[in-house]
Amino acid sequence: MLGLFRKLLPREDRFFDLFEQHSRTVMGAAEALNALLAGGPDLERHCDRIVQFEDEADGITREVLLAVRRSFITPFDRGDIKDLIQSMDDAIDMMHKTVKTIRLYEQKSFDPGMQAMGAAVVEAAQLVAEAIPLLNRIGANAHRLSTIAEEVTRVEGRSDELHEQGLKDLFKRHGSSNPMAYIIGSEIYGELEKVVDRFEDVANEISGIVIENV
Repeated sequence: MLGLFRKLLPREDRFFDLFEQHSRTVMGAAEALNALLAGGPDLERHCDRIVQFEDEADGITREVLLAVRRSFITPFDRGDIKDLIQSMDDAIDMMHKTVKTIRLYEQKSFDPGMQAMGAAVVEAAQLVAEAIPLLNRIGANAHRLSTIAEEVTRVEGRSDELHEQGLKDLFKRHGSSNPMAYIIGSEIYGELEKVVDRFEDVANEISGIVIENV
């Protein structure tokens, strides 16, 4: 009877499947953003890819939130599930916002500092993509999950430094001669920094889940 009852319950692993699907869309968007920042003739195509990935991610987020409401058993706290998927979605939403700014100001080329921040976004996304499947066995993977969270924090620290140096370089080049170029550049730098910040939020959510479940 108990076995039959368990079969009737929603499967817990559907959450992990959805988390992994979402992390793949985030990874795809991060790679597209990095490619976009290289400039060149494919810039608009990369922008379109990010918009598409963001739309897919929104759909997956809705599925997760619906599953939280419908599931009798969840792999860990419902609030943690919602916070984790929302933090992941915030990262890709911020990439989409960056695309909107780039399109608004019709930017076609980007500073080396921006490109370095694009590489940092990819690195953070790769770390999150590695961490997500490990949540399926938190106890066995607790050490690696904690290490990944620390690595994301280090990436965010490097991104802060790139952001600050980028603003200094912008001001030296454009501060007095071309204020609009400085404003546009600083806005793009700021949004790239926020993308990496959102990945740190994901890492913090993962750390919290590990602490609560080990």
